[in-house]
Amino acid sequence: MVHLAARAHVMAETAQNPLALYRAVNTDATLNLARQAAEAGVKRFVFISTVKVNGEGRDAPYREADVPAPADAYAISKWEAEQGLRRIARETGLEVVILRPPLVYGPGVKANFLRLMQLIQKGWPLPLGAIRNRRSLLYLGNLVDAIRLCVEHPAAAGQAFLLDDGEAVSTPELIRAVAHAMGRTARLPAVPVRVIEFAGVLFGKRAAVARLTGSLWVDSSLIRSRLGWSPPYTRRQGLDATVAAFEGA
Repeated sequence: MVHLAARAHVMAETAQNPLALYRAVNTDATLNLARQAAEAGVKRFVFISTVKVNGEGRDAPYREADVPAPADAYAISKWEAEQGLRRIARETGLEVVILRPPLVYGPGVKANFLRLMQLIQKGWPLPLGAIRNRRSLLYLGNLVDAIRLCVEHPAAAGQAFLLDDGEAVSTPELIRAVAHAMGRTARLPAVPVRVIEFAGVLFGKRAAVARLTGSLWVDSSLIRSRLGWSPPYTRRQGLDATVAAFEGA
């Protein structure tokens, strides 16, 4: 069984207690499903978590052995689900596999990645040329391939794996790559990062700016060495497919 359903990408949160809502869907519903799966005789439960369980904003790659440091309600709910699944595995023998992807993109992508493509398509200048960060991404096709392998591979049972396309990318590099896939030239004025961060505070967009300027990258060597996995699609192939779907919509 593969479980991907979650409350996520709530960009304008209005709930008074968002953590309770995240827990209801991402934690409680997940654990209820896992218990029912175990009772029904399901052998393996593959849970799609998030790299945000590891943390955010550090200038070093995350690894599975790192102490988890979830920083927001979404990540906390996913981390609590991971812990609950491990308890269920010990109690029932259910084989649990946890996958922690970074930002996933592909045809039909929504949220910030869609907004980025829209801005590039319109030819708007993006004042992000001075950013020097590292961000891991994961193409949808690569995620699907990793899920398939974790459903089948005996050595995946009981493991948690970080995933990525195989190479981190800076925000300006990503913008240039998306623009190239669109047949356009990226317009990237080099505004100092401190100015961008100040504007984020001024306009109440601190979190959004942090995602643009900060680093969040992973070391996915564990799944590669233990399961022999490597992403079947390059970042270039993934971006080409993503842009083609966007332009054809």
